[in-house]
Amino acid sequence: MIDLLTKPWPWHIAGPLIGLMVPALLLVGNKQFGISSTLRHVCAACIPNKADYFKYDWKSKLWSLVLALGVIVGGWIGTQALSNGENIIISTSTVSDLQELGINDFSSMLPTEIFNWENVLSTSGFLVLVLGGFLVGFGTRYANGCTSGHAIMGLSLLNIGSLAAVIGFFIGGLLMTHVILPLII
Repeated sequence: MIDLLTKPWPWHIAGPLIGLMVPALLLVGNKQFGISSTLRHVCAACIPNKADYFKYDWKSKLWSLVLALGVIVGGWIGTQALSNGENIIISTSTVSDLQELGINDFSSMLPTEIFNWENVLSTSGFLVLVLGGFLVGFGTRYANGCTSGHAIMGLSLLNIGSLAAVIGFFIGGLLMTHVILPLII
């Protein structure tokens, strides 16, 4: 059984399992899947603020805080306790593209050539981190949801705004991969 948990699952198994969360949340609790609003709930719960944006019944959204905590704990368990030590399996064309950018370590989910303390503590790395975090936060708020909320929940509800957001996410990902990433590595 543990062998089943330490190996990557194919897309045709993992994808439907993720997709089944949508009807399960709707049928069991009349809830919509999404993570981006969780930070707002945490701020409303923890920060005594008079801002109107945080004045609402955050306790009714407690289930989403538990979901986010489960994502964090599950991710930690997956990387720490269930890791099999093998290199991440990615296509050979992706490996060669990354090697052209100077990325050669494929032993973890995050390439150490990019994600290390030396890069984070450098001026340019810190600015990229702060600017990227701001843009993700602003974009999530402006789009009224995150990638998981729009792509999984919004598209399943046939929401045209979610379709526009998902198209924007793909365009942004392509720009980041082919234009911005080569400039900052």
